[in-house]
Amino acid sequence: MRVALFLVLLLVLAFVGYVGISGYFLAHETAGLMKAGPLSAMTTNDRPTDPLALGYRGDPMQALSLPFEVVSLETPVGPAEAWLVPAAGPEVGRAVYVHGIAGAREDGYRHLSILHEAGWSVLLVSYRNDPTAPPSPDGRYGFGLTEWPDVEAAVARMAPTDTDPGVLVVAESMGGAILGQFLKQSALAGRVQAVALDSPALSFSAVIDHLGEQSGRPLSGVSALAAKTILPYLTGLPLDEAEVASAYQAFPGPLFIAHGAYDALVPIGPSQTLAEEREGTATLWTGADHLGSYAENPEAYRTALGAFVDGLAD
Repeated sequence: MRVALFLVLLLVLAFVGYVGISGYFLAHETAGLMKAGPLSAMTTNDRPTDPLALGYRGDPMQALSLPFEVVSLETPVGPAEAWLVPAAGPEVGRAVYVHGIAGAREDGYRHLSILHEAGWSVLLVSYRNDPTAPPSPDGRYGFGLTEWPDVEAAVARMAPTDTDPGVLVVAESMGGAILGQFLKQSALAGRVQAVALDSPALSFSAVIDHLGEQSGRPLSGVSALAAKTILPYLTGLPLDEAEVASAYQAFPGPLFIAHGAYDALVPIGPSQTLAEEREGTATLWTGADHLGSYAENPEAYRTALGAFVDGLAD
């Protein structure tokens, strides 16, 4: 009996030890992704020459032969540079583009190419920890918890008063988390007329679960649970508050979502659940990896987003 109890105790200790260690490694890896600098450095090699390919770098004139104005957005951490591209012809509406973690405003050229011809003026923004914006005090990406006031400055620039026509905000990846926090917390949330999301990070908890599954480690679910407990101590952020699906559920305007089923970074599940629970949401589901839906089928993407944008002008 004692031997059996001893063996059970050893198994329990081994289980707890494995969960704790694997959870710590997952938390450490995730905290590394949230640190500004290293992730950006990993994405600087082999830049594409196609301006509509993710990762291209160059201003709107170099990329698409579009005139633009360099503007400065006054954020709580200091001035952040943005590019304002006026509409082709009479202005139908105004839009703001918000990129994802370690991305850049150039990543919005796919959307700019659609919006510009449809008569929209587009503000492509940078935010804290971008090369053209101030660093955050902690040097970390905040999954929207810290960045949303920077988007508030962009919305205020494109819709200076509550009586101005609202803006369309296009947000990708962590940009979806940033915009979601803006919708939850900003007094200017009512100035957003419509939202278009691509691979949006709606739930930090779901992202951790997904990263745990992608790691291929045994017992990924309980390891992810341990990681969620550890991460706030590693980052200093209340990451349990990094959940924004409810903000989009409550958003009263038109909503578009594009997401790929094989997204290795942000799971498609929360996007699908949001679309199912929110009546009238326009969607484009693909088999792409993270932010790869446009590259998988540019014609389908342009048709779907173009139809959504045209509907806003009706």
